[in-house]
Amino acid sequence: MQVTETLKDGLKRGYTITVSAAELDAKVTEKLIEAQPEVEIKGFRKGKVPMAMLRKSFGARVLGDAMQDAIDGAMKDHFEKSGDRPAMQPKVEMQSGDSWKEGQDVVVAMTYEALPAIPELDLAKVKLEKLIVKAEDKAVTEALENLAKSAQAFEEKKKGSKAKDGDQVVIDFKGSVDGDYFEGGSGEDYPLVLGSKSFIPGFEEQLIGAKAGDEVKVNVTFPESYGAKHLAGKAAVFECTVKAVNGPKAAEIDDELAKKFGAESLEALKGQVAERLEAEYVGAARAVMKRALLDQLDGMVKFDLPPSLVEAEASQIAHQLWHDENPDHHGHDHGSIETTDEHKSLAERRVRLGLLLAEIGRVAKVEVSDAEMTQAVMMQARQYPGQERAFFEYVQKNAQMQQQLRAPIFEDKVVDHIVAGAKVTEKEVTKEKLQKAVEALDEL
Repeated sequence: MQVTETLKDGLKRGYTITVSAAELDAKVTEKLIEAQPEVEIKGFRKGKVPMAMLRKSFGARVLGDAMQDAIDGAMKDHFEKSGDRPAMQPKVEMQSGDSWKEGQDVVVAMTYEALPAIPELDLAKVKLEKLIVKAEDKAVTEALENLAKSAQAFEEKKKGSKAKDGDQVVIDFKGSVDGDYFEGGSGEDYPLVLGSKSFIPGFEEQLIGAKAGDEVKVNVTFPESYGAKHLAGKAAVFECTVKAVNGPKAAEIDDELAKKFGAESLEALKGQVAERLEAEYVGAARAVMKRALLDQLDGMVKFDLPPSLVEAEASQIAHQLWHDENPDHHGHDHGSIETTDEHKSLAERRVRLGLLLAEIGRVAKVEVSDAEMTQAVMMQARQYPGQERAFFEYVQKNAQMQQQLRAPIFEDKVVDHIVAGAKVTEKEVTKEKLQKAVEALDEL
């Protein structure tokens, strides 16, 4: 078996791998010998079929596997000896194409882009600032007020009061399409909060200004994507009788409110709210510090980048930004999307930092544990209620999905490793200053 270099240009590599006919024949024989004990052919006992007959019956079938094994083995041996790590799956092509015949040497061309050598960093030189925010009384009070609003009740407004956005109207309603009442289109004593968007678009707005005792005809059109296909896109009329108009009344901030949220007392609820707020502040402060770390790392290293990785990342960025700007277009039938210099510049940063973090993690032997992966899968599975088991099975069979879940966990662990060895100073700031720092973050 021979490996000959044909290209070495920057990170681009090219080789020809030659597997001699004799080596390939030996590989076929080896596979036939492995299979011989289990083979049974009419006229011969199991395991006693002569090699000549095995070769005649199964040689052609085994040949393809032997060829693939020989090439895979040569590639593995090459990467172990050279130390190269391909940026993407190497491209492998048979030189002879369809003209190859049994008994000839096998010659394949292998091309790839090698991952660059990553310069070693002195992580002790990294200097970071950790923002600390305490949960002030004002923030706790504001959070309690929001909880009180979410636990609000409704009380009947004065007779003759007109319904406004945020009010609750109690209605009887009956819906029809083309003059025919349809199943599921009626209800009695239904409490509808105006502005909640819980009914068909345009329904609630037509009840603003209504009073108790009013009869209102609401004209709407069912969305094209409506679940009931016989109603999708159809114009409908709902005959509504307003039986009551109720105004919102926030719950009192007291022990009773605390009990509604599982706390023993108001003081206990305040403590829980303060803890939750400070946990949110910690998360936000970490995002700010992580961005500062990535900016610093980006300025500390320079190395060649595999063009294929940059191109793939730039294309993904352009595609994602296009969908962000066209949120109603969910498919991929939008034609090609051109990448710009801005996309390429951002892609270069992402690839450079990704390779750097991967190398730091590799050297530090950072690993994602099975328990961490299981937790990540469980978190993701919650998005598919009732189908959690199917999602688990999908992840188990899909290596790409596993990598998508593993990558952010690995990155966060590498960031934690770097922070642990960096010089970190704490700085206490207000919630407002932290918020401004978060808003200043750009998408990476």
